[in-house]
Amino acid sequence: MKYSIFSILAMLCLHVAAQDVADSSDVFYRHLDLKEVVVTGATGATKLKDSSVPVSVLTAGALQSHSSTNIIDAVTTLPGVAQVTTGSGISKPVIRGMGYNRILVVNDGIRQEGQQWGDEHGIEIDAASVSSVEVLKGPGSLIYGSDALAGVLKFNTTPIVPNGRIRAGVSAEYQTNNGLVDYSLYAGGNHSGNVWNARYSDKWAHAYKNRYDGRVPGSQFHERAAQLMGGLNRSWGHSRLTLSYYNITPSVIEGERDPATGELECHYGSISGYGHGMPYQQVYHYKAAWDNTFFIGQGRLNAMLGYQFNRRQEFEEVENPDEYGLYFKLHTMSYNIHYVSPDISGWRLTGGVGGMFQHSLNAGEEFLIPDYNMTDVGVFALATRQFDRLNVSGGVRYDHRYLHGQPLDDDGQPRFVDFTRRFDALTGSLGAVLHAGDNWDFRANVARGFRAPNISELTSNGVHEGSVRYELGDASLKPEYSLQFDLGAEYSNPIVAAQLSMFVSHIDNYIFLHRTTEVVDPDYDTYRFASGDSRLWGGEFSLDVHPMHNLHIGTRLDYVNAVLLHRPKQERYLPFTPAPRWMTDVKYEFTHDSRKLLNNAYVSIGVDYTFKQNHYFAAYGTETATPGYALLNASVGTDIQVRGRRVATLTIVGTNLTDKAYQSHLSRLKMADVNVVTGRRGVFNMGRNITFKLAVPLEW
Repeated sequence: MKYSIFSILAMLCLHVAAQDVADSSDVFYRHLDLKEVVVTGATGATKLKDSSVPVSVLTAGALQSHSSTNIIDAVTTLPGVAQVTTGSGISKPVIRGMGYNRILVVNDGIRQEGQQWGDEHGIEIDAASVSSVEVLKGPGSLIYGSDALAGVLKFNTTPIVPNGRIRAGVSAEYQTNNGLVDYSLYAGGNHSGNVWNARYSDKWAHAYKNRYDGRVPGSQFHERAAQLMGGLNRSWGHSRLTLSYYNITPSVIEGERDPATGELECHYGSISGYGHGMPYQQVYHYKAAWDNTFFIGQGRLNAMLGYQFNRRQEFEEVENPDEYGLYFKLHTMSYNIHYVSPDISGWRLTGGVGGMFQHSLNAGEEFLIPDYNMTDVGVFALATRQFDRLNVSGGVRYDHRYLHGQPLDDDGQPRFVDFTRRFDALTGSLGAVLHAGDNWDFRANVARGFRAPNISELTSNGVHEGSVRYELGDASLKPEYSLQFDLGAEYSNPIVAAQLSMFVSHIDNYIFLHRTTEVVDPDYDTYRFASGDSRLWGGEFSLDVHPMHNLHIGTRLDYVNAVLLHRPKQERYLPFTPAPRWMTDVKYEFTHDSRKLLNNAYVSIGVDYTFKQNHYFAAYGTETATPGYALLNASVGTDIQVRGRRVATLTIVGTNLTDKAYQSHLSRLKMADVNVVTGRRGVFNMGRNITFKLAVPLEW
């Protein structure tokens, strides 16, 4: 049977079937194999072509063949996905021009909660544990409520091992620019439905370099992660418990320069060593996820329960390098329980309840947000049906959020006042997919999205050392409501695959952060949260050509236009809107013979061209225009086989091979201090980088 994206959204347990992942070796296959890619949703297995809104898949092979310093960096190879960066260690996802709390991240089956409101707060996920990534572009509020206004990122972990088998492996990586070294150890097994797996990963990087800045102090980081899963697969369903630990110690790039030489200043440690600089963060994320499925007749009941503890410390004093300023402790308990009915007169129905409870505490000597409690609860219902070549589906959801902030006096002065906010929302979606013959697919979708303002937007009042600014919230901010229309067309045959996705979204009360002329602390610029109605439109186009068995040619283009309505010229465009981007790749495969020593060998070359971004929020010097740039990339890779069995995979990836000095428009370092010697403002992105990857699988 075939079901639409709303069925997929009901759990958002999208994952590429294990065999498809194993056979795919590059992101080019995402269109050529589109009609065969299988994903799993709340109403059962379905094919990706039945999605009424765009869903992009990044396979295990694509992750192996690209170079990245973190998992979000890897996902930006997909059209329509960008990142807000702070050096090489911290990246935040952006989907179609929207990021932060407008993107919901799902990992181990539950929504990832790690104070994602902060500019320099990355995603606490071990990249080595991710087997594939799926990106839903469009409001996911129907299933998850608030915080999925722009879309959903789902990170799929290592698949369950087949019954009677044990699999293990080791992977390692080295990058020349920042000396990044990492390794990951994995083992998993399945004995008569008793399943388990375990993983341990470590990663270090010193300061990166580019042609203009040399080494960039504060860009070094250290990351460590561990994961353990155990469970049962039975005829009645399954039950699996996953425990994970993640720790990252990223230094913070301030961009301060010597007034005489213009060189970036290093306040602590060595930029060529692997120790942290100053200021720096210490982030710990602990998670338990309990995934249960019970078959009830022809239907099934799914229950996902989760607990997360995020502990974040910021250290900023050179004289006292082990004394923290900001210190956040965030506890999150989440749940998603729903029932999927059997077919009822051709209809598949899904209904459920989901939500979470959060408790946040300040344990430091400085304050940015108050202690708070937050409760979310939502109920939803979905329906889907296949009419010959037409797939239709829709659903509704009701949400309630309660947020209570605690008062605080700091040195006898009120820093935060007692406040309570309640938010209620009714959202819905309706979509259809038409399979017009064997080669053409057309899709349309309309969705009402919702996002409540987060604690930072409502209450911030303090220095955010990690962002190097003083931030002020607004407790009167209203929720964001979006109305988005999606249209798509797709053509594919064994030689050519083309896909066009277009969208337009009107968002009431869009919340953004901008610079002001206020002076609260003379050592920091002041930024304030504000809101206004906005309109975003754009889309993505992909064309993949397979003119001969061994040759693949792909090109991808994405564009988004994001404006604030009824505003003067200096405030017309939304801050942090990604520039248009055009990516082209050519890949040649040499061998597909399991009897040879080198199998699936390939060479690839590509150009990633980012256009000039002259749509920016100019008021108060918040942003400036960003020149366009082109990056030349290349990679080679092969499986190494002995007696027809793969014993290793070797990959070499070169990025920015011409050592281009450039600044991404979404880099937070772009607005750092001016180099008085050269006149250039801000810190530039990483220069030429060569990555070496080795993966060794084992199986019994």
